[in-house]
Amino acid sequence: MDIIKNITALETILIRQPVLRAGRSIESCHFEGDDLPSTKHFGIYYDKKLVGVVSVFSKINSIFNSPNQFQLRGMAILSEFQKRGFGEKLLQHCEDYIKSLNGSMIWFNARVTAVSFYEKSHYKKIGDPFSILEIGPHYLMKKEIDYP
Repeated sequence: MDIIKNITALETILIRQPVLRAGRSIESCHFEGDDLPSTKHFGIYYDKKLVGVVSVFSKINSIFNSPNQFQLRGMAILSEFQKRGFGEKLLQHCEDYIKSLNGSMIWFNARVTAVSFYEKSHYKKIGDPFSILEIGPHYLMKKEIDYP
């Protein structure tokens, strides 16, 4: 059985490091926004083992006109748990959390290799790919929040 919990920024590093920063320093796993008061870190557990993480915080991207924007950062699922639904559950949890705060939009920078995962959840690529130094090619992606 899997469960999603609030976790600390420090706990995110347990997953970020092997998935997003393999072979790089632990310090490279601390992201801008991790310590903001508005930031929430979520972890998904399977059989009491942390298998995935994501961070969410209120942040305006000036290229969008939406007033109450949230950014996702550091979404990562351990490789042996990928393609088993954990990422989708974590993403849905973030969307529900953002809806609870009356968020209007979610945006993030997605690795090119993860774009199809996000597109399945109706996120859209914005513009051309760009490179993040020492990380690789990314797309800016977004999704408007729908309210019933």
